[in-house]
Amino acid sequence: MTMVRGGLIGCGFFAHNHLHAWQEIGDSAITALCDRDEERLRDAGQKFGISNLYTDAAEMMARESLDFVDIATTVATHRPLVESAAGAGLPVICQKPFAESLSDARAMVDACARAGVPLMVHENFRWQAPIRAVRAVLDSGRIGTVFWARVSFRSAYDVFSGQPYLATSQRFILEDLGIHILDIARFLFGDVSRLSAVINRVNPKIRGEDVATVLMLHESGVNSICDCSYATALAEELFPQTLLEIDGSRGSIRLNANYELIVHSNGVTERQTVAPVLHHWACRPWHNIQESVYAIQKHWVDCLAGGTVPETSGDDNLKTMTLVAAAYQSAAGNLAPVDVATLT
Repeated sequence: MTMVRGGLIGCGFFAHNHLHAWQEIGDSAITALCDRDEERLRDAGQKFGISNLYTDAAEMMARESLDFVDIATTVATHRPLVESAAGAGLPVICQKPFAESLSDARAMVDACARAGVPLMVHENFRWQAPIRAVRAVLDSGRIGTVFWARVSFRSAYDVFSGQPYLATSQRFILEDLGIHILDIARFLFGDVSRLSAVINRVNPKIRGEDVATVLMLHESGVNSICDCSYATALAEELFPQTLLEIDGSRGSIRLNANYELIVHSNGVTERQTVAPVLHHWACRPWHNIQESVYAIQKHWVDCLAGGTVPETSGDDNLKTMTLVAAAYQSAAGNLAPVDVATLT
């Protein structure tokens, strides 16, 4: 396979996970970095051995010989950067949340489509090893037809110390974390026709909501509950684990704490551990997410080589973003049901 060369824009907190993963994927290399903060840019360049450094993204894309760009900046910058990359004819990976609004997201998808370049959203939660293991059980048909499910992420982990901007966001948990949980539900149970949601702010030191519960009816007939919290103090802190409960016509699946997977089918119960790989550059408790960063970026390289559409393409992520928008709309109306099709 030919080596693919990328330029990464944004050298902040989470971008270092991207860079570690790119170094481990043998068929890719980040050959240029861009960040408006010169100190942060120099530090990342030194840490990862990258000497082509830029404070202007357009200049980087014009001067460097790149096969793609990886945008790991905050959401407000995504649209201009994606449109600039599309204008330069470069395939794009964009960090989530993809856009500040559905109209911006559609414009970004359209820009890449007009330019004929691939677009993938870095929606990595569905690429976690435990989630893929659950999907494999569902695909096997062992528990029959699914009719009910719960996707749950509850924690009191201090995410604000590493990403202080999250505490100042008017919208927080649905837009930052809930989008992952809703995407997992879409990945496992299909697209959604209707939903209702409620949100709350428990932590008085932040601006946005830190608790959300969403009830959804999937087109497949599955009823699912997606709940997320950064205000839940547990006897054992499980960050950043997502827990699952799934009921089917012939059995059930439970993804419990510490990656215990229980499959009960036709009267037989099986238990196994589906823990993520701890990559040499990863650290607990982030290793579950860090492993999924490697997995989704490897998927991107494979898609570029094979000319296939990424699983989390811009078009696909629009559907997840629509669920976030619908959830905020429902919450504003005190659990008012929302027909998701009206927002597409």
